[in-house]
Amino acid sequence: MTRPLLTVCLMLFASSVIGLSQERSNSNDEKAKVLSLEVLWNQAEQSKDAKALNQLLGNTLTYIDETGLLLDKSEFLVSVTRTSLDTDQIFNEGMTANRYGDVILVTGTYREKGIEKGKPFVKRGRFTDVWAKQAGIWQCVSSQTTLLLK
Repeated sequence: MTRPLLTVCLMLFASSVIGLSQERSNSNDEKAKVLSLEVLWNQAEQSKDAKALNQLLGNTLTYIDETGLLLDKSEFLVSVTRTSLDTDQIFNEGMTANRYGDVILVTGTYREKGIEKGKPFVKRGRFTDVWAKQAGIWQCVSSQTTLLLK
């Protein structure tokens, strides 16, 4: 291989490595952003903040609760703001995020405790959330929860 050709090959290789490194960094930043949105979702749900939830959830949200009930966005917002449920605490554990283009899939476990219909409750379950980036904004477009047996 001639020297100029070798130099060009080395430059192309170096630029591809740098580009891959920047792409990984950007992907990690985006995953961290979505994981922080998961925390905001918990806070908004705990405080029954439908306005904040409305911003976090896509208009085409499909939500499947722990009983298998299928809810759209408006039905989910109503379920969160109903008066029979008073949640003291919601938090996630062991969350992982994997990016697939403009979609990030988040899985983890959650714990929730509070009072429902005058009686204390504690729930623990697994969840899968699908976040899509649309017009530069990450919103959850699909969510499913499954209760774990004690």
